[in-house]
Amino acid sequence: MADLDPTSGEIRSARGPQNSQRILILGGTGEGTELALRLAHRPDLYTISSLAGRVSEPKRPEGIVRVGGFGGVDGLVSFLVKERIGMVVDVTHPFAVRISHNAELACARLGLSLIAFIRPPWTKTKADIWHEVKDFKEAASLVDFQKRRVLLSIGRQELNSFAACHNAWFLIRAIEEPNGPLPRFHQILLQRGPFDLSEELRLLENHSINYVVSKNSGGPATYTKIQAAQLLKIPVVMVKRPVKHTASTVETLEEVLMEVDRLIQFNRTTR
Repeated sequence: MADLDPTSGEIRSARGPQNSQRILILGGTGEGTELALRLAHRPDLYTISSLAGRVSEPKRPEGIVRVGGFGGVDGLVSFLVKERIGMVVDVTHPFAVRISHNAELACARLGLSLIAFIRPPWTKTKADIWHEVKDFKEAASLVDFQKRRVLLSIGRQELNSFAACHNAWFLIRAIEEPNGPLPRFHQILLQRGPFDLSEELRLLENHSINYVVSKNSGGPATYTKIQAAQLLKIPVVMVKRPVKHTASTVETLEEVLMEVDRLIQFNRTTR
């Protein structure tokens, strides 16, 4: 049975059944975990889930899991060849642009099928007070004023965009302690979601938050903070999504599963 080298995160042995379709799931999201669970026990498939490894204790999906980067396009190509992958499913976060770009290039180089999933973004309602911005630096310049108390709930990777802020106070919520430069006035809150609406309302009220900065991640897992801001009439600085794929995409796991089955059937008939 395949397992992982605990030091490198690489798969020691992933031979699997000879006639199974070998699928790499680029995950790290709730949808990636759900997809791995739904595919793990199918006898016609052999799946490997890949996680970026940005937190020390990630939620591990069902089945074979590798953790860490591939080393760019060339490293991903080498992995796909070594593990005899026949299909890649990209179920990464909407803001995880680099791995999606690398997956497209690697699959094109090897002639492999790529299924690209993108969850639908949140849409503004009449009750929302949104300021939509193109990136995190624009978000930082918009909120850095005295007497602004800002919930910064964007993960650790983009916090450096707020390091030059010297006026606003930030409540920085993250799963693990940030290790880069931070704004002058801040408090760290280490929590792992999802959070229910009552928790988010209490958080915003207890800390007198008057601005929320969020990625437009989409999905239900972190939407309660947007709902709470709406109910309390707190403005949200919403960072728009970057362009993630040039390939066509699907928006539901049911579509992913249908495409997996279609490609398996196609591969069988063209052997």
